[in-house]
Amino acid sequence: MSPMWGSTAQYEVIHWSWAIAVYLFLAGISAGSIIVALLVKWNRHERSNSSIWDAMIKSGTLVAPVSILAGLFLLVADLGRPLSFYWLLIRFNPLSVMSLGVLFLLIYTPIVLVFTLLVFERTIVKYTWLSPLGSFVEWVKSLHSYAKTIEYFLMAAALCVGSYTGFLLSALYAIPLWNSPVLPIVFLTSSISSGIAVNILIGLVFFKSTINTESIKYLLVLDLRVIMTELPLLGIFFIGLFYGGGEVSSVAKVALSHGGLALVFWLGVIGIGLLLPLATVILALRSHVYRVGYILTNATAVLLGVLLLRYYIIYAGQIYLG
Repeated sequence: MSPMWGSTAQYEVIHWSWAIAVYLFLAGISAGSIIVALLVKWNRHERSNSSIWDAMIKSGTLVAPVSILAGLFLLVADLGRPLSFYWLLIRFNPLSVMSLGVLFLLIYTPIVLVFTLLVFERTIVKYTWLSPLGSFVEWVKSLHSYAKTIEYFLMAAALCVGSYTGFLLSALYAIPLWNSPVLPIVFLTSSISSGIAVNILIGLVFFKSTINTESIKYLLVLDLRVIMTELPLLGIFFIGLFYGGGEVSSVAKVALSHGGLALVFWLGVIGIGLLLPLATVILALRSHVYRVGYILTNATAVLLGVLLLRYYIIYAGQIYLG
């Protein structure tokens, strides 16, 4: 394949493959979807007469565990020796970003699974073979006095999971394109944007009976703010690299102007992932139209943009080394 289209087969420096990019994408969706679900619960339904477990919350608590478990499976399978994964748990190093990431995942994953069981309690009790889970849910409900504290803890864990991947990359000082303190914030912001998109999409498709239009409007406004934050953050990210001097500046210029990866960034990340959703959200809010067609276009564009952002950062960082 021609190098101008960003073929990675010709580069021996590629150690983190597409599987890592997809893992970062899935981890971001998981964190973003649960963050969004909690924001809807706290800001929309504690003062509402409708069901507290509305479509936006149900979709978030369904997507979060599925995506993080799928991402972890992909991550472990991508390791050269996947059966040795347990060493990350045994040899914990508090100064290692990877060890801290494993700790965050160990805290986050079981809590989000429990939260999912609480949200889908009525579904669980319908099936006798799930009765042990029902008993567990009843025990968790007995801790209702600690519910808000647990939710805050889950929010903190989700924020850590959403940003630690950026910290993981930025800690690799030998790679100029990754060595930026802004990268974790960019990843967290895009995670929240993907969470908004997937929650609305899954809610409209699978949980129509519990749709709350005000919740959709709330999330679209939030998405507008997130996109308007993500655009300048990406600008700050690259401006910081430009003024880093030396090979860092050269790497940033090449990454934005040469080959297929530059096209991935400008057309995929900026055009499809940010500008198209921005136009769609503004149109939906002005017209007060929350049709599946609008939402499908917006969600698909956002999710594709977030995936391409991970892909671009992972590959451009390893290819353009100065």
